[in-house]
Amino acid sequence: MEKTIKQLIEDLNDDDEFVQEEALGILEFRSEESLDPLIEALSTKGTNKNIKMSSAKLLGVISDEKAIDPLIATLKDNNKLVRREASTALSRMGDKAVDPLIAILDDEDWRVRGAAAWALGKIGDKNAIGPLKSLLDDDSGFVRTGAKFALDNIEE
Repeated sequence: MEKTIKQLIEDLNDDDEFVQEEALGILEFRSEESLDPLIEALSTKGTNKNIKMSSAKLLGVISDEKAIDPLIATLKDNNKLVRREASTALSRMGDKAVDPLIAILDDEDWRVRGAAAWALGKIGDKNAIGPLKSLLDDDSGFVRTGAKFALDNIEE
């Protein structure tokens, strides 16, 4: 019997890494039907961090524009590993994530600004150079480091 998308998402938190990896592969293969449930798992308060991290990772692989806003919202998650996975997922989306990422470089939350800078650096779009330069004097060391990384990566 084939597992439902919901069951597969629950398997992302299984103690057995093989079960987790199998669920990841199936969800990626069934990406069209798993998109909305993955966004829901990522966005629901109280969702286990392993499920959030795996959901973010898969959303980056699926790379559908519909996931950009939920991934950006996840940059405010309390868990730094979840935030990092969301940032990485956004960077995998390439050009379609550039404008939304630039738009949040002035967010009041330093974690969001920093994660956006890192993601923009991984994407490497030259349109981000000006906005990133404005972060070199940010109060947060994480943001300054992210901006420096991004600029170095883009200007190579």
